[in-house]
Amino acid sequence: MKTQLKALFARFRDCDEGATLVEYGIALGLAIGVGTLAISTLSSDVTAEFTSASTVLKANDG
Repeated sequence: MKTQLKALFARFRDCDEGATLVEYGIALGLAIGVGTLAISTLSSDVTAEFTSASTVLKANDG
C-alpha cells in the first residue's frame, strides 16, 4: 500500500499536464469558502422563517 501511494505521488509530481496540485488546492479552498458562506446565509434565513412560523402557530393555538 505504501509503495502504491509513493508511486501515485511520484506520478503526480512528474506530470506537467493539466492543473497542478496547488491549483486544485486553491480551487478546493474557494469551493469550501463559498459553500460555507452560502450555507451560513441560508441557515440564518431558514432559522428566521421557522421562528416566524412558530410565533404565528403559538399565537393561533390559544
